[in-house]
Amino acid sequence: MLTRAAPGPYVPRTILPLPLANAPVTESSSTARANGVAPLARVIERYRDALITEWMAAQGATTRGSTNSAELRRQGVEFLGLLGAATATGAASADDRAFAPVRAFLDDLSRDRVQQGFSPSETAAFVFALKGPLFAHLREGAADADTLAARVWAASELLDALGLYTTEVFQRGREEIILRQQRDMLELSTPVVALWDGVLALPMIGTLDSARTQVVMETLLQRIVETGADIAIIDITGVPTVDTLTAQHLLKTVTAARLMGAECIISGIRPQIAQTIVHLGVDLGNVTTKASLADAFRLALQRTGRTVSRVGAAGALGASGNSAIVTGAQGAATGHGARA
Repeated sequence: MLTRAAPGPYVPRTILPLPLANAPVTESSSTARANGVAPLARVIERYRDALITEWMAAQGATTRGSTNSAELRRQGVEFLGLLGAATATGAASADDRAFAPVRAFLDDLSRDRVQQGFSPSETAAFVFALKGPLFAHLREGAADADTLAARVWAASELLDALGLYTTEVFQRGREEIILRQQRDMLELSTPVVALWDGVLALPMIGTLDSARTQVVMETLLQRIVETGADIAIIDITGVPTVDTLTAQHLLKTVTAARLMGAECIISGIRPQIAQTIVHLGVDLGNVTTKASLADAFRLALQRTGRTVSRVGAAGALGASGNSAIVTGAQGAATGHGARA
């Protein structure tokens, strides 16, 4: 018969602590990093031409011909010179004051590459491609494996920080371009056109939010000042829905125009929008509204002392006989459009 032996006493295992990835930087670690970065200046100074040639060859595989080789070499020579000058001061971190010229150069490089259509990876590769040639030459002056490891680690940390910096600047630059394009599109989507002397029209299409309302007001007020218009027609036929916020934005625009001495007429009030405004309890009692832009234009002409009359004789001005004459307060015909 087999018998089970009695279990022995429990002996706890000793677990060695793992090194923390985000351990605080102490004075000793900072000194070690500085000692590792210091040889970079000597390597850059001694092997400058070889580094440039090997670095340019490494970048050629990543830039996909986005820039010419002469310009790429000029940028490489300038960056390598700034990097060598910064590391020669003993500074070990990319955030140190000595690296300010290096960061300024990368700022300009990243923003230029945004304009030229580079990708983020191509921009960061400008820095990261230097690792291979630089590490190869760091091996030549290392006395032992520990010294080589310290130098490579310090150089890798520095280049990684600079490469990430280019990515951050690139991202900010691209966001600035997107915001600028959005502002340009907003301005283009809110054109103010002159329908007649003293009558402006602002056709609106799409959703009306706070940002667009600000652009609408600025554009409309500027045109009122330029033309001295007495009436501005805001056409919301292209606005899909009108909620409380949209109605408030419209009222703000109307109020701003009145302060500039121009009366506003809101056109394009469809039945669905009229019901929505009533249900929301929005008060448009002091604002003149019309169902269509044509009705609003007719009212604007009347308020400016003009009348519209149909030409009776068919074929007098066209086969359709739909031409009209717009006359002013004195009865004289005023020229504009069909026959005005």
